[in-house]
Amino acid sequence: MDNPVDALVILFTEFYYWVTVVIMFLIHVGFCLYEVGVSREKNKLNTLMKNAMLIPVITVAFFFVGWWIYFAFQNGPGITGGMKEAPHATPWSELMGTHLGGPGDVAGLSEDEIAAAGETNATWARVNGVFWAAFLLFSWTTGSVLSGAVIERIRSGAFWLLAMLVGGVTWILDAAWGWSNEGWMVQLLGFHDAYASCVVHALAGGSALAILIHLGPRIGRFRADGTPRVIPAHNTWMVIIGLFIIYTGFWGFYAACNIPILEFNSGEVATFTATTIYETPTTLSAITFNFIMALTGGMLCAYMISHGDPFWTFSGGLGGIITASAGNDLYHPYQAFFVAVVGVWCAYRLHYWVERTFKIDDAVGAVAVHGYCGSIGVIVAGFLLWGFPSSPKEGFDAVITPWGQFAGFLIMFVGLGFLPCFVFAGLLKMLGVLRIPPEVELAGLDHDLVVDEVAQRLEHAAAERDEVRQLTGA
Repeated sequence: MDNPVDALVILFTEFYYWVTVVIMFLIHVGFCLYEVGVSREKNKLNTLMKNAMLIPVITVAFFFVGWWIYFAFQNGPGITGGMKEAPHATPWSELMGTHLGGPGDVAGLSEDEIAAAGETNATWARVNGVFWAAFLLFSWTTGSVLSGAVIERIRSGAFWLLAMLVGGVTWILDAAWGWSNEGWMVQLLGFHDAYASCVVHALAGGSALAILIHLGPRIGRFRADGTPRVIPAHNTWMVIIGLFIIYTGFWGFYAACNIPILEFNSGEVATFTATTIYETPTTLSAITFNFIMALTGGMLCAYMISHGDPFWTFSGGLGGIITASAGNDLYHPYQAFFVAVVGVWCAYRLHYWVERTFKIDDAVGAVAVHGYCGSIGVIVAGFLLWGFPSSPKEGFDAVITPWGQFAGFLIMFVGLGFLPCFVFAGLLKMLGVLRIPPEVELAGLDHDLVVDEVAQRLEHAAAERDEVRQLTGA
């Protein structure tokens, strides 16, 4: 690198993404608390392990396949070009392991690899690992959305296969297409989704809806006349604390969607600024205003529409953030607030209409909070941001439009979210490996673990009693 300032920028960027990964990890702490709290006592350990074990499952898929897909499929392929070279993202690349960074052979970075990564300096050699980790945490989040919706009745193995499909393949495809400064959807449709309303959340919600259709409701969830019963959470405090921790983790999510320091040129004016994933300028102050206003709007709306129900009040806060996320790099705080209100109101109404009409048992409202809010958010952004440039990249002349955003919703919620999971979950159902047997569901997924624990305690108590008798001669 040419001078100490360049070195500091590279080191700051590396540390910036590392910190976002640490903060985002809290999302999964929150998801575990949230889902265990919603589960009944007889299923809480299974719920915990099902959600926790998606972390290694998705990580394996993302390391070996997902990271490469993100770079290789940005042209479709076959839409704006062919398959792209991405040697820095292949699992055997030197940049996918331990190295010191720097130019040339010090970094293990060839000139071809620098060109393929779109870099003109050694920055990528230092940030490949932490940027990979940030995207990996997005993958875990996508998988965790599925986890909450299907609790208490899905087989763990079936869930992990579906989580691997979504977290390691389908969401990566939509990110390559519409959440990249090279993506064909950005170039041709003017698609804009700065903080992943649709890219992560709507796709995950569509995927969860498809699985729920095949999985069916929990036993006793609906009465004989079709009206739903409420299955109360076993620990409301865990649910609320989990959602607050998810809010905290979302600060890291937002930060990881930005590039922290970039020289942005606009005509004769050049300035250093944070940028979105599309390399359009923004500031951390802007997204701080909008994040908090969206959270506020979502909570207020959910509190009023649910008549103070704690579960929906705090879920509404998350839904508000997700709805406004598509345009929160450009919205005024007033807009972020009212977009959140509209999204949460619509998602709440849609949730209960779908539940009553189609007998869909979404245990945590994941399809509503993530799928409906994310879809509404990306469509609304098309109207509010109509005419804004989607990218400063030369040749990417499409601007943000309502029809471009609606097309993005169809591609992500339906094409890459709903359809692949509907087909794959249907196959698992046909093979008889999607849902647990009724007798296991009635007894509880933790039944064998509880029985074993009780047996071990009885055995330990008997051993202690025998030892006491030997010592006392009784």
